[in-house]
Amino acid sequence: MRRVGFLMAMALCVLASCTTRPKDVILTNVYPPIYPDYIGVTIPVGIAPLDFNVVDETVDFVDVVVRGSMGGEIHASGELADFDMDDWHMLTEQNKGGSLLFTVCARDKEGKWHQYKDFTIHVSPYSLDDYGLTYRRIPPGYEVGGNIGIFQRDIHSFKEEAILTETTVPGRCFNCHTANQADPRLFTLQMRGEGGGTLIQKDGKQQWLNTKTDSTKAAGSYAYWHPSGNYCAYAVNSVHQAFFVGTKQRIEAYHSFGDIMVLDTRTHELLLSPLLQTDDLEIFPAFSPDGKTLYFSTSKLCRVPAEYDRVKCSLCRISFDEATGTFGSQVDTLVNARDWDKSVTLARPSYDGRWLMFCVSGRSNFPICQHDADLWLMDLHDGTVRPIHEANSKETDSYHNWSSNSHWFVFASKREDGMYAQLFLASIDDKGDVTKPFLLPQRNPWKFYHEMMDSYNVPDFTKERVRFDAHEAYRQVFNQERIQVKVKDKR
Repeated sequence: MRRVGFLMAMALCVLASCTTRPKDVILTNVYPPIYPDYIGVTIPVGIAPLDFNVVDETVDFVDVVVRGSMGGEIHASGELADFDMDDWHMLTEQNKGGSLLFTVCARDKEGKWHQYKDFTIHVSPYSLDDYGLTYRRIPPGYEVGGNIGIFQRDIHSFKEEAILTETTVPGRCFNCHTANQADPRLFTLQMRGEGGGTLIQKDGKQQWLNTKTDSTKAAGSYAYWHPSGNYCAYAVNSVHQAFFVGTKQRIEAYHSFGDIMVLDTRTHELLLSPLLQTDDLEIFPAFSPDGKTLYFSTSKLCRVPAEYDRVKCSLCRISFDEATGTFGSQVDTLVNARDWDKSVTLARPSYDGRWLMFCVSGRSNFPICQHDADLWLMDLHDGTVRPIHEANSKETDSYHNWSSNSHWFVFASKREDGMYAQLFLASIDDKGDVTKPFLLPQRNPWKFYHEMMDSYNVPDFTKERVRFDAHEAYRQVFNQERIQVKVKDKR
């Protein structure tokens, strides 16, 4: 009897699967209304499956066939396109440098099948072998604290795990987690508020420092590692918020002061330069991949928040000598804010030394709050610059970082609704041509992105999984023992 029951159940399953296969299909000459918009994007081999929803209230079932230009075929059907991970990875590997053709059929609630116009996703010849991404998830509110967390995500699957959350260190706010050129064995972040401190982690060992001295105005933030790992640059500033009334703009974030310092992570000494501690506001340091140049942005001091619209940052650089830990004697301006009547911030050099990506907005040294913030690209071989039209949107695009091989970048964009920042990835070739970005894949993306009340910010690639002892962080944060840094004697 059990065997008969089993066979009957199997027969019912087969019958059910047959009844949900497309039949008497009505052809339509429009692309399927899918979320996310993956039509025409370029992806790396081995990325997590690009699951998608057909966003149409009349549709109750979808059937998707994916065929590779170099061979292979996979199939998914159900309430959404949910692809088997192993099959997806195998198909992308088989079609590296080629393309995937998607045939999407949808059944409406009356039982009629419609076949949409086929669309293509390209599989890049450039690999993306990094393990994943790190990022901070934070509600897009305006309070200090709350359910803030730093997370990591395996980009080859849907696995996300917490590195450090506010529930682990209650009442503390932390920001700007930074690895060294995608190497998470060197890691820093800044804890704000009572008992705050700067974390330096090397090969799993945590050190918590007090980077505020009598010669500096505040502790360090907005960090960037020297490629040697011996130094880490920080901005010294204070962040404030002002709110608009009766306009479409909600908030203006600004800094009342700004300097730049470099920490020698071996001796716990600060390296200072009068050229980086002026009356102007210096912010967002970034070392070149050879370690010989420090990029940063600087704006003239204004009476903020009253003169918020006059904050315009120029993009500058100064030389740095790793052997002596000293800076050059002059600052070079790469993009002059007066000439552009714009604000240029968040310079990020590609690790192969070819490109410099930065953010351009009409004003502000805090571009994540600017609706017109766009990504721009400078060719470091000839100095030419251009907006990255292929990646930019009508909403905020900022917080960009490079993959370890410099052929991919991630950035935070508010293009979906103008409020929540989400992560997008795009590739760049040797000529500087950029592909259409794609939203970080999720299983059942419509449900995920429309139910999660967090914004993503400060994303970065990591070559391998971040290993971090949150219990040790709790112990050190609350025992409030800090290594006091000192300013290096210039004699």
